[in-house]
Amino acid sequence: MMKMIAIGDNVVDCYLDQQLYYPGGNAVNVAVNCKRNGFEECAYIGVFGNDKKAEHIRKSLDQEQVTYEFSRQVYAPSGSPGVQLVDGNRVFVGGPKNTAQHIVRLRLTPHDMEYISQFDVCHTSCYSNIEGELAQIKTACDISFDFSTNVGTDYLQRVCPHIKYAFFSGADLPDDQLDPLIEACHRLGVEIVGITLGGKGALFSRNGERYVQGVKPTEVVDTMGAGDSFIAGFLTAYIQHGGMESALDYAADCAAKTCTFYGAYGYPHPMERD
Repeated sequence: MMKMIAIGDNVVDCYLDQQLYYPGGNAVNVAVNCKRNGFEECAYIGVFGNDKKAEHIRKSLDQEQVTYEFSRQVYAPSGSPGVQLVDGNRVFVGGPKNTAQHIVRLRLTPHDMEYISQFDVCHTSCYSNIEGELAQIKTACDISFDFSTNVGTDYLQRVCPHIKYAFFSGADLPDDQLDPLIEACHRLGVEIVGITLGGKGALFSRNGERYVQGVKPTEVVDTMGAGDSFIAGFLTAYIQHGGMESALDYAADCAAKTCTFYGAYGYPHPMERD
């Protein structure tokens, strides 16, 4: 029985042109997509606000059968970045800075760790303020980490020794920086390094062996969450079957599918004041 847990951020992405918001956040998106892709059990631990937006996120997780019983709730608004679509590509245009994610940092208890140890893999990211907890999470299960565009040496040295899977958004990285980034992660102990490259596909490495994956043709409506879908698709297929080529091919299919609808995984809700 494959089980995964995601720890970290939750937000609602506010589509300004539609006057709708959609649940999201890297950790939530990966958990939902792992459940859709075939993990028998998926869970989420994060910090929820106490507003209607947080209630909508939880309702969407209920619908997707992603449990969140170990999450916290605080008296603060949910993260709600503004989004504009430009030719199907999502562009963030800012949001409030006094949200639950900004004012509270998750700290894991022994009870949390006992729970986390039941899972095969834990996914988290640079958006989750969880770096200080990675060492103890590593003792419980493998860790998947999304660095987004964070490629600084100090940050790599802080995170990489604790994780098995490293994912980067590298569409804006020069080609001559890709191999050095991969090699730096391997030297620090990462087994699998993946860099998504936008329209150029993805470059992955497992213990130094390179793999290239192209993009799948699709009708792009909205790219929100496509990278998170790629990560979830890869983790699901790789942990289940162990083949790099087939896992990357499946991940590309998942990302292409996500581009065909609005929001990271659906569930639109009219914007309103809490």
